[in-house]
Amino acid sequence: MSGASRWLLPLLLALCVIRLWLMPLPSSFWLDETATLFVAEHGSHHSSLADAAPQAWQSWYYPVIRLHGAWFGFSEVATRLPSVLAMAALLALLAWLSRRLIHPESSWFAVFACFALPGFNYQAANARPYALGMCVFAAAVLFLVRWLDSGEWPDAMMFVASAALVLYIHLLFWPSCVVWGLYAAARLIGGQTPINWARGALVFGLLGSALVPVLAQSLALLVDVRAHVIAPPPTGRQLLRSLELPLVLGLPAGAWVLARIWHWRPEATRLSAAAKVLIAAWWLGQPVLLFAFSRLTGDSVFVPRYLQLALPGAALAATALGVHWIPSARWRQLAAAVGLGVLIFLGQWRQLWPRHHNSDWRAAARAVNQLEASSEMPVICPSPFIEARPPAWHPDYPLPGFLYAHLSVYPIRAKTYLFPFEDSAEADSFASELARGRLTRSTRFLIYGWQPQVNFWRDWFVRRPEFAGWRQHRLGPFADVDVVAFEARP
Repeated sequence: MSGASRWLLPLLLALCVIRLWLMPLPSSFWLDETATLFVAEHGSHHSSLADAAPQAWQSWYYPVIRLHGAWFGFSEVATRLPSVLAMAALLALLAWLSRRLIHPESSWFAVFACFALPGFNYQAANARPYALGMCVFAAAVLFLVRWLDSGEWPDAMMFVASAALVLYIHLLFWPSCVVWGLYAAARLIGGQTPINWARGALVFGLLGSALVPVLAQSLALLVDVRAHVIAPPPTGRQLLRSLELPLVLGLPAGAWVLARIWHWRPEATRLSAAAKVLIAAWWLGQPVLLFAFSRLTGDSVFVPRYLQLALPGAALAATALGVHWIPSARWRQLAAAVGLGVLIFLGQWRQLWPRHHNSDWRAAARAVNQLEASSEMPVICPSPFIEARPPAWHPDYPLPGFLYAHLSVYPIRAKTYLFPFEDSAEADSFASELARGRLTRSTRFLIYGWQPQVNFWRDWFVRRPEFAGWRQHRLGPFADVDVVAFEARP
C-alpha cells in the first residue's frame, strides 16, 4: 500500500474535492447566499440592514467577498470559491494537527473523516462566513499548539491575531473560544510547555483586549436577539444528533472489528491529556454551549450552520479513538477505505451536477421572466427573511433592500408587490386592497417565493370572492422555491 498510496490517496482526495465541493458550485444561490451578495455589493451600513441584525452583517467576511467579486465577478462559482479555498486550507491545518496530537500516520484518515461529514462538504460550497471562520479557528489552534511547544513570541502573536479574527468573522463562534483556554490550561497544569502562567495570562489578556469591540457588538445583538430567532428551543435528541456520533463512534468501531479479524497489534500510542482536552472541547464545545444558551434563555441559536465549527473536532475525535486499534502500517489503508466510501455513499450519483442547497431561486426567476408580458404582470413577493415584519416591513418598502435580497441577485421583470415574512393585520389589509383593485383588473398574477409562504397566500387568495372561478397552476416548484399563477377564465 505504501507505493500505491503515493497516488491513490491524492487521487481520492482530488475526486472528493471535485465531486463534493466543486461540482455543486454552479447551482443556484440559496437565500442566505443572496444576502451575502447584497451585503458585499451594498455594504454592511446599507439603510435596509438597520432592522436585520446589523452587527451580524459587519463580519470581515463580506469585504473579502466584495474584493474578490471586484476581481472575479459575483457569479455562483466565483462567489463560492473563497469558501472552497478556506476549506482546503483547513484540511491542511487539520492534517498537521492530527500528526502532532494523535499519530504521525493519522493525517489522511482525519482528512477523509472530514469528507464523511455532509455538513463539512456543504460549507465548502457555501458563500457564507462559516468556511472562513472554521479555517481561521483551526489556524488559531495550530499556532496555539506551536506556541505552547516552542514558547516563541511570533507563534503567540499569530495565535492572538487568528483567534481574535474568528469572532470578527462570526459572532456565534464564541462558544469555541473555550477550546483555547482549556488546552492552554491543560498544558500548563501538566508542565508540558516552556511558558509559565504569567506569560500565558499576558497572551490571553492580549486576546481579550482584541475582542473588546466584537464583544460589544455581541451584547448589542443580544438586546433584540428574539426578533432574529429562526428555530424553536432544541431538544436533547437534536443535541445528540449534532454530535455526529455515527462518525465519531462508527469509524473507530470499524477499526476495532478489523483489528479483531486481522489480529492487528497497534503500537503503544497514548494521547496526552492536553490533546484529549483539546479534541473533546473542539468537538463538544460549540454544540453543548449553544444548546445550553438556547435552553436557558429561550432564544434558540441552535441552528446547524452555527454548530459546524465543531465538525473538524468530530473528525479528530474519531481519529483519536481509532488510535487504540490501528497500527502505523494500516492508517493509510483505512484512510483510502474511508475516502472510497465517501465517494460511493455521499457522491449523489443520481444527478450529474449536484445541487448545493435545496433552493433554485435562479430557475424560479427565469420562469417568471419567460412568461409572456411578464413586465406588466403583478407578482406578489413575500419576504423569506424573518426580520420582514412591521414596522421594518411596509408595503412601500424600498428596493433594493436586504429583506428582498433575492430580488437583487435574481431580478424579475414584473411589477412586484412586497409582502412580509408572515401574516399580520397590515399584510391582510394590504392583500385585501390588492384583491379589490390591481389584481382583479389583471387577467393574471403570480405569487413567488419560499414554498410555505406561497402556499399560504395561494390559499388566502383562493378564499377571496374576487377570484372565484380563477384557475391556479404552478410554474414550479423549484426545490423549496415556488411560483403559483392565478389566471382569470376567459
